[in-house]
Amino acid sequence: MADKEEIIDVIQIISSGHVGPVTFYKLLKTCGTPRAIVQKLPELKSFRLFERAKAEEIYSVCCRNGIQILLYSDPLYPAALKNIEDAPPLLYVRGNTEILSASGVAVVGARNASINGRKTAARIAYDLTQAGRCVISGMARGIDAAAHKGAMYALKQRGTTIAVLGTGADIPYPQENSELYEHIVQNGCVISEFPPGTLPQAANFPRRNRIIAALGEATVVIEANLKSGSLITARMAAAYGHQVFAVPGSPGDGRAAGPNKLIKSGARLAESADDILQYLNNPVPLPPAAEKKWQTELNFNWADDAPQTKRQKIKIIDYLNFDGVYVDEIIRASGMDASEVALELLELEMSGRIKRLPGNKAALTKLK
Repeated sequence: MADKEEIIDVIQIISSGHVGPVTFYKLLKTCGTPRAIVQKLPELKSFRLFERAKAEEIYSVCCRNGIQILLYSDPLYPAALKNIEDAPPLLYVRGNTEILSASGVAVVGARNASINGRKTAARIAYDLTQAGRCVISGMARGIDAAAHKGAMYALKQRGTTIAVLGTGADIPYPQENSELYEHIVQNGCVISEFPPGTLPQAANFPRRNRIIAALGEATVVIEANLKSGSLITARMAAAYGHQVFAVPGSPGDGRAAGPNKLIKSGARLAESADDILQYLNNPVPLPPAAEKKWQTELNFNWADDAPQTKRQKIKIIDYLNFDGVYVDEIIRASGMDASEVALELLELEMSGRIKRLPGNKAALTKLK
């Protein structure tokens, strides 16, 4: 296990200008130890060595706030993550580090998820956890949050889950998930490769996604449009040799476009946790033609996963699908007053975008 000085050495190196994970490991191979890299960097004009005092302060902040620092060489550092070329040289962790070695499944999807999509995510996560698999996600609103909650409700509400953040391990994002963040710390752990205090930045989220993809021996996508960061996670998982599953949806719903595209590209269709568990217990490789599709068709950008400068209001229509959703569920999920929901539903109905169904339900009539 690394000592304090070695941890500070690694913080100093990875925080230096023009040093990313791949460069770190190249330097390590050349120099032999983090201490030797710190001594060598000032001689290399292409790098800018991070101040030692600032690295020491990051270490102190972690100690004061109960954030553990795991180096790539630590026995508790997840073995699945070590297998990728750009594995983070260190991880900042709050919670139970021992679950990082658990057999995990990544569950990801849309932020503006429908109520049925959230229920599906929670049910799959619950069943996976009951079966002894650790659910991994990114703690975003929508599918991610539902998956974490479903996992924690399992095992008599003692289920564990791992949240991978695109912020510092001390920064809940989005802010509305602050309570969820605290529950995850108690029931599992939150991890980040970014130092404490790091605020949301667009470039951090694709980096977060590679960790989610690497940790899960399988990745499940539930509702995602064609520009979703969830599809970046799926592409990365496939590149790492992990199986990708997708929950299909109605062709008329934009949130189904991502999962349906994945299935066409070789992902396995999943309707429940049983479909995932059957494969994990008896893995069958994809045929070569399907493997090739991953390289040519899963080329999506990650704009949907980028942080928002303001809290993005989710519209009532985002909670709906073509099968119908109870109005009471919409009120609970949106947090809006019943009168506000009723007014917005009336406007949508008058515009022909939704229809009312028996039993106080509303459903989409056409593509949003």
